[in-house]
Order: sequence, then structure tokens, then C-alpha cells
Amino acid sequence: MGKEDTIQTVSVIIPVLNEEHAIGKVIADIPKTVRTLDEQIEAKVQEIIVVDNGCTDNTAAIAQQRGARVVSEPRRGYGYACLAGIAALATAAPDIVVFLDGDYSDYPADMPHLLFPILEGKASLVIGARSAGGARDALLPQARFGNWLACFLIRRFFGVRYTDLGPFRAIRYVELLRLNMQDKTFGWTVEMQLKAAKQKIRACEVPVRYRKRIGTSKITGTFTGTLKAGYKILITLFYHRFLT
Repeated sequence: MGKEDTIQTVSVIIPVLNEEHAIGKVIADIPKTVRTLDEQIEAKVQEIIVVDNGCTDNTAAIAQQRGARVVSEPRRGYGYACLAGIAALATAAPDIVVFLDGDYSDYPADMPHLLFPILEGKASLVIGARSAGGARDALLPQARFGNWLACFLIRRFFGVRYTDLGPFRAIRYVELLRLNMQDKTFGWTVEMQLKAAKQKIRACEVPVRYRKRIGTSKITGTFTGTLKAGYKILITLFYHRFLT
């Protein structure tokens, strides 16, 4: 194994919408280097990309001050923001891409748990399942129900077992490109997991911690947002099951 095989590069994509009180903490807690337990393989974070999804506060300025590269995507939507982050990777293609929320609900320090299965060759996609350290209590009831229903349907339709659609996830860059992600809004996470199942990409879940976010949720924190997200997730599931 050569040196180029033992050092893997990582890019972190963080979609944000008015997270000025959280983004500095998120960036500060991201591990810069991760080594496997046998210290044979090392992953280095080469860049942090913060995608400004229409912020009207100081989120972008704070992110830049903390060393992140800020990309603007004024079209509102989680999928739009993630796609803009992926497009920005073309300047320095990484080995692995990590997606992380900017509201400090995820624990960036748990990133090694997502990277280990990839670095060890056990998986190409790793989902952070929000089940550790009281994470369940931090999820709103509507989010818990939505996760349960979506994961139940994934298992019935595609024969793949997931327990969560958590946004904290890691994937090999080549596999991410292969997925040809398209969703612009709330169906992003489920689209990735469905396409991975259909394309036989090796995937697994690892438990990660989760806490109440800083600030107010723009999706599950509102009744309208919850309905829109649930509807889009179900439409995405049925579309990929019966129409593709």
C-alpha cells in the first residue's frame, strides 16, 4: 500500500440558513484529521464548504472568519444547497464527502465514526443514525414518525434496512457522482439512500449523538414545513419504487 492509499482527503459540506449562533461552533468541532484504529489509514479534512442558502444574518461572514469556503445558493431548499456544495468540489475533488448540518444539532466530533467504515473498506456510504446519547429525545415527535414511516417503506420497497434519514453522512466522492443526485428540497436524504440501494452501493449506519438545535427549525419546527417535508419524502419513495 502506497502513501497515496493511506491518506484520504475529506471535504465537508454544510448547508446553512441563518445559523450565525451555531456555525462557529460547528466548524470549530470538526476533526481535522482522523486515523483508523490501527493507524494505517489517515483522513484529512482538506476543506469545509458552507453553503449560504439565503442567509440574512452574519452566518456567511462568521464561516469565512473560521476558515470555511462560503458558496452562495439563493434558491431555497436543502437539496439545492447540497448540490451547490457538490458543484464546488470540482476545484479539488476529495476522496470522501461529509454532509453536516449547520445548526449544531449534530456532533461534528462524531465524524470519525462515519469515516471508519469507509476508510476500512467496509462501506461507501455511511449514515449517522441518531440513536446515541439520548438523541431520540432531541428529535421532535413529527420527525421521529416521519423517519419511522420512511424507513419502513424503504425496507418494504427495496429490502434495505435503515433506522434513520439523518443528514450527518459520509460517502465516497466517486459514488456520490454515480448517484447523480437530483432532489432540490426535502427529498435529498431519502433519494441518496434509495439510489444507493438500487445501485447496490455498500451502505451502513453508525450511531451518532444528536441534540436540540441552536435556533428554530425551518422544517420540522413548523406545521407547514413538516407537511411539505413528509409529502416530498413519500413522493420520492413512490417515484423511485414505481417510476424509475
